[in-house]
Amino acid sequence: MPQRFTIETEREVDGRWIAEIPELAGVMAYGATKDEAVARVEALALRVIAERLENGETTAGPLELLFVAA
Repeated sequence: MPQRFTIETEREVDGRWIAEIPELAGVMAYGATKDEAVARVEALALRVIAERLENGETTAGPLELLFVAA
């Protein structure tokens, strides 16, 4: 079963977009466009997951991720 991550987006007052994945504390990124913010937060989430695997903080084995824009 894939691990599901929800991407929440919001436009800031200054026009920038912020994307956040609530299931991964602190994983948020800004972008000039919504698509850019989403791409950046997905990349950051993959880095966080990889670091957790390297440090034994999560189980290794088959890994299936699903990113869903809210």
